[in-house]
Amino acid sequence: MERFRTNPSVASRLDVLTDIERVGDPRVVPFLVDVLNDARQPAEVRLHALKQLRDASLSKRLRERVAGAILRVLQDRTALQLRLRSALALAEFSDVRGVATGLGEVALDPEAPLDLRYSAFTSLEPAGPTSECVAFLRQLLPDDALGDCARSLLSTWRVREAQ
Repeated sequence: MERFRTNPSVASRLDVLTDIERVGDPRVVPFLVDVLNDARQPAEVRLHALKQLRDASLSKRLRERVAGAILRVLQDRTALQLRLRSALALAEFSDVRGVATGLGEVALDPEAPLDLRYSAFTSLEPAGPTSECVAFLRQLLPDDALGDCARSLLSTWRVREAQ
């Protein structure tokens, strides 16, 4: 981790992140969370940390911490590529409190790019027909871009469109 901090080149930082994947140290996940949330890091470095966090085997406590970090990235309007990947990564954390809300808010945001909204929408599906997800989908029904998708998912879940 010290090697990461002392070497500013992107290639070197990516090498360190690749090496760190193999370490079973409990400090790795908090370190990766810090890297992901550090807006000063190059996008490639943050994307690599996101991938590692998404693929990691995590305890419940760490899943909540990682999901929170990914949600913060999703809300950062300055980093579109990171937001897109974060929206998709959150599908792996759909059972964590607050994730469906974060995804639903992005899916409903008419100011957000359509590919981001759609990514957030697709990541809601693994959560299943929870009352919260169903409510977001119902709100999406009149949406010109995602209304048909919401209708289709509600149908797949065998949920009526209207309450």
